[in-house]
Amino acid sequence: MTQFKESKFNIGELKGFSPKNIEEHLKLYAGYVKHSNLILEHIEELLKDEEKNAYELGELQRRFSFEFNGMVNHEYYFESLSGGARELAEDSKLKKAIEAEWGSFEKWQNRFKAIGATRGIGWAMLYYDPITKRLLNAWVDEQHLGQLNGCQTILAMDMWEHSYVFDYQPSGKKNYIEDFFANLNWSTVEKNYSTARK
Repeated sequence: MTQFKESKFNIGELKGFSPKNIEEHLKLYAGYVKHSNLILEHIEELLKDEEKNAYELGELQRRFSFEFNGMVNHEYYFESLSGGARELAEDSKLKKAIEAEWGSFEKWQNRFKAIGATRGIGWAMLYYDPITKRLLNAWVDEQHLGQLNGCQTILAMDMWEHSYVFDYQPSGKKNYIEDFFANLNWSTVEKNYSTARK
């Protein structure tokens, strides 16, 4: 069976994010990769007696979406923090698309930050819908509830407490969000957009 492999990231010094926090967060990402593989292996074993193992197979399949989306969401997250902070170019196609959808980059950014500040754990996501050719914001509960069907991830901001409590404390969520944007490598986000539009 083909195994999922951990991606490697070029994460340097980040504003507000301690190396220890990034180190621990990457361990959590590695756990999602590991458990995605383990679940698929276990499913293969249980399929040898599908009728007997029907209940466990159903539960494992539900769990797989949690682990898999946790893996992939973190890959988008860490990749956008790799290679050093870079601003979004004024003439970028992504910026123009954001302005067309929300009126201005600032309006979109303020809305996205507000989504990030949602109470509870989850992800603030910017998607591209290839059917309507629109950008869409969304809140995703945990890893898997609220992902937009058929849409491509452009930007993923982790809003689980493990992503910020170590450095910011529970009351520092807004500061974490500001620093996330300060640390973004927009060239990576732009590349996600270009890939999604192909």
